[in-house]
Amino acid sequence: MSVNVVTLVGRVGRDPEVRYFESGNVLAKCGLAVNRRSRNNDQPDWFNLEIWGKTAEIAANYVRKGSLIGVTGSLKLDSWQDRSTGALRTSPVIRVAQLDLLGSKRDNESPMGDNDDEF
Repeated sequence: MSVNVVTLVGRVGRDPEVRYFESGNVLAKCGLAVNRRSRNNDQPDWFNLEIWGKTAEIAANYVRKGSLIGVTGSLKLDSWQDRSTGALRTSPVIRVAQLDLLGSKRDNESPMGDNDDEF
């Protein structure tokens, strides 16, 4: 038996980058900073998030830079060949299955104050 489950809580590092595909599918990508406790100070660990479908639409509408969120998903490794060196590169990505908006509504409001949507 094998298990691949990741659960993280942290703050979003940038507004989600959202792509809409002709198939109707939606993809949102963003980074998540999770504080790591150390003796000297808190050092964030950064995780790349990949969010698909309806959950991606929710992220596009409600998640902004600085938002406190919780995610549950699985770890995957993206791999590609570097064009300039030809070396194989890999990058860990969290494929999000569940997204929880943890901040208050005030934390998630846009700077212009035009967020009239209810959670």
